[in-house]
Amino acid sequence: MDISIFTNKQIIPNENNILESLGVTYELWKSIRGYVTLKYPDAIEEWNYSGDKYGWSFRIKDKKRAIIYLLPRDNYFKVAFVFGQNATDIIMESTISVQIKKELAEAKKYAEGRGIRIEINNKNILNDINKLIDIKLAN
Repeated sequence: MDISIFTNKQIIPNENNILESLGVTYELWKSIRGYVTLKYPDAIEEWNYSGDKYGWSFRIKDKKRAIIYLLPRDNYFKVAFVFGQNATDIIMESTISVQIKKELAEAKKYAEGRGIRIEINNKNILNDINKLIDIKLAN
């Protein structure tokens, strides 16, 4: 089951909890957070408890929508995005990895767009994540 490592509704995770739980991927977590706030300085960061089935997630948003979700796991994390049709079209024409494009193409389409989750366990994918953040912010 794909669930946050933080499941206690009474305890909002803090930086020490993240550092302890993510291990070496903590630097990647900080890098992605830093990239979003560099590109969008007014970003709002917040923890969100989605219920016992999902636990805590961290989201970075603008005034009206989520830009990216960071989903803490045991020694790694996932990022999640929701892309509308325009952004999806741009991603499909971009240099982003074939695997991400495939997952996006296969994602169920909802009114707000297509959602994807990408596992982050090494720095090799950071360039693609930054491109996805740029596309999300531009669309």
